[in-house]
Amino acid sequence: MSFVYQPTPEQPRLIHHDDQILVVEKPAGLLSVPGRGEDRADCLIARLRVAFPTVLLVHRLDLDTSGVMVFALTPHAQKHLGQQFERRQVKKAYVARVWGRLEPATGRVDLPLIVDWPNRPRQKVDHEQGRPAQTDWRVIRAGDDETRVRLFPLTGRSHQLRVHMASLGHPILGDPLYATGAAADHPRLMLHAESLRLRHPDSNVTHSFTARPPF
Repeated sequence: MSFVYQPTPEQPRLIHHDDQILVVEKPAGLLSVPGRGEDRADCLIARLRVAFPTVLLVHRLDLDTSGVMVFALTPHAQKHLGQQFERRQVKKAYVARVWGRLEPATGRVDLPLIVDWPNRPRQKVDHEQGRPAQTDWRVIRAGDDETRVRLFPLTGRSHQLRVHMASLGHPILGDPLYATGAAADHPRLMLHAESLRLRHPDSNVTHSFTARPPF
């Protein structure tokens, strides 16, 4: 069954803006940037451009992921923020609901990732050719059927959190790519970008921006 993009009518929520940066909460079910074809033109940055014509991309969230995103409003801000992401100076925290009881209460996944070419956009663990990828986790609340966990990606690989959790045997609930059976049977991917901590491009002062999970 081929994927049909049906963007959510839910609009992004404005968290902060000034003359350099724009911080919003992206709803699940909306592309960060346009996909290929006119049917994938509706996306977060296109909606933001209506009110903020100079908006520039800095990073992305998956279609199915909700949460905090920062955009630049000037080329200077885009370069400054882009360098922070490249140097892993931006601190990111996510909240997820995963299948089963995740133990121990804290830990780190250190598994290299690469695109699974025959099954794109899926990614996979590859110890020979994969790029380094690390994720720390801290359990918030664990039950027999599912665990609520906070995830801290130390690298920024595509689908990193989703593949890392699935590799532990605890796929993120509602994941259309990496969960199966009852774990996949949820109305949305239970993954939310809860917070971003970064330096402002003008003042170099560190700011934290947060959005509570909607699940």
